[in-house]
Amino acid sequence: MTAARPLVLASASPARLGLLKQAGLDPKIVVSGVDEDAISAPTPAELARLLAEAKAAAVADGLTGGELVIGCDSVLDLDGSPLGKPRDAADATARWRAMRGRTGVLRTGHCVIDTASGRQASETASTTVRFGTPDDTEIEAYVASGEPLYVAGAFTLDGRSAPFIDGIDGDPGNVIGLSLPLLRRLLAELGIRITDLWG
Repeated sequence: MTAARPLVLASASPARLGLLKQAGLDPKIVVSGVDEDAISAPTPAELARLLAEAKAAAVADGLTGGELVIGCDSVLDLDGSPLGKPRDAADATARWRAMRGRTGVLRTGHCVIDTASGRQASETASTTVRFGTPDDTEIEAYVASGEPLYVAGAFTLDGRSAPFIDGIDGDPGNVIGLSLPLLRRLLAELGIRITDLWG
């Protein structure tokens, strides 16, 4: 059996790290420092992919040990507008008032770079999210918890806002931050089996 390739996650997201660890992977964390506001795209799906590619590339540029770098970025597509992390509590409150009772699409860009070969594979995964109808008091309490200020779309599927999500259509991991089935396919494009990366 060959030794597992060193794996690097170009993200500070504890949710993404948790998903990878649950799947038997144990990446090193290297935060990219990419200025997300400097990147634009014509659609939310394209924006998510470009951000993921930029983050993976920024981290891969500093590595020399044959690492596999995973970059991800999520945006909520609401009526064609990309919503990342809210600017502040007022922004998070306004978003929840706009989202309740509606449907959005959580788009997460994924990029894998093989620093040994210089090859990369990238794609965006999309999951439809059906928002419930929390009242103003519930929204205020959720925003006061601080959680929505640190996540794309101002909500999580695995945290305090879970009771306010009526359902999803698609991969739940993608909403949490990373689609493991898509990651497997991207690795396969680079000739790597995800099972070979198990710790």
